[in-house]
Amino acid sequence: MELVRGLHNLRAGATGCALTIGNFDGVHRGHQALIGRTVALARRLGVPATVLSFEPTPREFFAPECAPGRISTLRGKLLDLRALGVDRLIVQRFDRGFAACEAGDFVRDILCARLGIRAIVVGDDFRFGARRAGDLNLLRVLGRDLGFTVEGIGSVEYEGLRCSSTAVRAALAAAELERAALLLGRAYRLVGRVRGGLRLGRRLGMPTANIHLTRRPALRLGVYVVELRRLCADQDVAMPAVANLGVRPTLGLTRCLLETHVLDREVDLYGATVEVRFLRFLRPEARFDTLDALAAQMQRDKAAALAFFAAESA
Repeated sequence: MELVRGLHNLRAGATGCALTIGNFDGVHRGHQALIGRTVALARRLGVPATVLSFEPTPREFFAPECAPGRISTLRGKLLDLRALGVDRLIVQRFDRGFAACEAGDFVRDILCARLGIRAIVVGDDFRFGARRAGDLNLLRVLGRDLGFTVEGIGSVEYEGLRCSSTAVRAALAAAELERAALLLGRAYRLVGRVRGGLRLGRRLGMPTANIHLTRRPALRLGVYVVELRRLCADQDVAMPAVANLGVRPTLGLTRCLLETHVLDREVDLYGATVEVRFLRFLRPEARFDTLDALAAQMQRDKAAALAFFAAESA
């Protein structure tokens, strides 16, 4: 799958596509329906299946103080879209100039002139353009005039649950991992590249693989039983682990970090891209008065994770 960072980086002549538009945070079952139909149309028309997404999201741009947490990282989104058959992801910077683009101009100048869309698939509540003036009806009118087809997809329900990013975020905020998995169609996970850290975990007897999160996560901060997989490795091995998602209040820090300790084995993960699947919530993040108190709690967390996996294998 091709990743294009901004419409200005689209290769010359790379026009003609079946398109869907959205943030696709989490790529839940509702998103999968949109993308599945887009891919089907692309294959029928003989053009690339293309997703247009935005960074930051419009809500993060207009009201960053109250924007919702992110369900997934960009690397996680890339994995999901590739698995669904998407050929090209365009991540467009959302700024004041882009936000001011009138709905009709967006369709004519960007979707038609720049992308050459043959078909577009959107949710039936899709809004676009300055002041969110554009909607599905306008797309259909312009599609008839400009020569592309338009399909609207209604909301998707699964086992009585409406599958939306809002619903997934609500489940994650409550650390209800089973409900989140139903909405997503898979276990919840975060994907990222392992970076160097303070090495405090190693000094406390529990070395960790650290993923720095640039956006506030939707998942409740705390300690979880997880499985870690090294992606793009010769062997796809799920390693039992315990992870802390948080800002490390004991150290007085504020940047969110996912710290994962692989249980009972030494593994060098620096620089690797990994997937961390969340299996069970153990406890919320807490501040400890001393590093000794933190270290003791980390050992209790490790014991709880070991007990979980022992019970699962029994």
